[in-house]
Amino acid sequence: MKKAVVLGATGGVGHPLTAELTKRGIETVAFGRSMGKLERLARELGNPSVLKLAAGDAFKPVDILRAAEGADVIFHSANIPYHEMESRLLPLGESVMTAAERLGAKVVVVDGIYPYGRRTMDKATEEHPKRPHTRKGKVRLAYEELILGPRWHRARPLIVRLPDYYGPSAQASYLNVTMEAIAAGKPTAFVGNMTVPREYVYLPDAARMIVEIAARPESYGQNWHIPGPGVISGRDIVRIAQRASGKRKAVVPLGRISLSLIGLFNPVMREVVEMLYLTEEPFVLSGEKYEREIGPISWTPHEQAIAETIRDLMKH
Repeated sequence: MKKAVVLGATGGVGHPLTAELTKRGIETVAFGRSMGKLERLARELGNPSVLKLAAGDAFKPVDILRAAEGADVIFHSANIPYHEMESRLLPLGESVMTAAERLGAKVVVVDGIYPYGRRTMDKATEEHPKRPHTRKGKVRLAYEELILGPRWHRARPLIVRLPDYYGPSAQASYLNVTMEAIAAGKPTAFVGNMTVPREYVYLPDAARMIVEIAARPESYGQNWHIPGPGVISGRDIVRIAQRASGKRKAVVPLGRISLSLIGLFNPVMREVVEMLYLTEEPFVLSGEKYEREIGPISWTPHEQAIAETIRDLMKH
């Protein structure tokens, strides 16, 4: 990999991906809507000499083409607001793949676990059946079919799938809303059941694994799982976060009834309700394929990663 472009570079996954690529000395173009946010990203990364900035709209293939000239890999980590996913996700995928086809580039698409539907394996391999029963799961499955479909002759895509995640950059994650409040010493809520252990991955760890997958030509045309270091309950996350912040305000769990009521006024929370099954029947990803094809996985332990996230959030 000589040159990469990161779409959505200032977002939750894009920020640590850009950091990982530049740390490896790879010429990297950070692409996003706001030049102000891109400049802040560059400052936070220490203005590395290999980093270039490009403002544009990922829904316009011409903007991607302009930014990605000479790039051999496009990292597509641009995100869609939760309540706009159904109307905007497929047009975004179409734009990215159209640009990649024109460039003859590899594409690394960052996605989640919604297309699988309910769990049928203890640890889901990449062969887990995709039987989505939610609207979002069905849209995400259509997105996969678009990305990996037969229309593209020059673009070479792969999809990496992450469980729930956290980290200082993860603004779109509802766990991070809880962590930000804990860091600020404010009362807050936790979406879903706080006693059932679930899988989470720390984004800097995920970024390292994603770049390892992307660096291997034989990885393309496939799905890849990015697992976390083991399940952890919301109660334990809150305990570790409060200890790191030195503040202990109330954290209230939000279940179906609470979220449905909040959803009357908040379109994002209204959309969260249908995905609550993932907080009741946790979906855990297998890292077997990664370890077989790429090598051993090294994770930051949750205790350390949560504390690092809280300390970083307290600085801002």
